[in-house]
Amino acid sequence: MAFKPHGYNSVSPYLLVDGAQATVDFLRAVFDGEPLRVVPGEGGRLRHAEVRIDDSVVMLADAIEGWPAVHAHVHVYVADVDATHARALRAGATSVQAPVQKDDADKRGGVRDPGGTTWWVSQQLAATGS
Repeated sequence: MAFKPHGYNSVSPYLLVDGAQATVDFLRAVFDGEPLRVVPGEGGRLRHAEVRIDDSVVMLADAIEGWPAVHAHVHVYVADVDATHARALRAGATSVQAPVQKDDADKRGGVRDPGGTTWWVSQQLAATGS
């Protein structure tokens, strides 16, 4: 028997947010995220949700008493960093940093979604040799 669900990665971020359904909707709009499992909770909140983004799974839930929302940072490689950054802004995010290439091979920018998670989106422009 497999030790994890088929198609899941071994390590997944688990986000506790205010407004988990809004975060699921954000992931669908910005990253073409595919909801895998959604477990409703009381009062329209989500007790647990999983969304596949490319080859990774992000898990999340609404914050509850004893488990408060925690602002997190998540890094995602994308095929077009400029288009993804723009899509995130249209989906309600605020820009943390416009995409820019600094001193490495990646062009990277950041957005903060309405639930408080900062998403760093990056596109590798040149091979690093490592």
